[in-house]
Amino acid sequence: MTKFDQAKMLMQVRKIQKDLQNQIITVEAGEGAVKVEITGDQKIKKVHIDPEYIDLEDIGQLERWIEDAVKTAIQESQKEAAEKMQPMMGSLGNLGL
Repeated sequence: MTKFDQAKMLMQVRKIQKDLQNQIITVEAGEGAVKVEITGDQKIKKVHIDPEYIDLEDIGQLERWIEDAVKTAIQESQKEAAEKMQPMMGSLGNLGL
């Protein structure tokens, strides 16, 4: 692989990383009681809790919904990143990454 090919590949990787930073994935739990927005590079942007769905007598349920939403959001962002990086994976080995 030439230095030009390596530079081109690194530019493509950086573009994918930037795209992931700008991508917002929204996940709901508890039938919309909790919404989590996360970027494609796994940065939590926002957690929204709809008070109409919340039973203050059962905070444990709210905690589970938040945990479920965050876990699912992270999994979806990882899946999205893997799908975007898949075409590059074979070539990245040639770069020592």
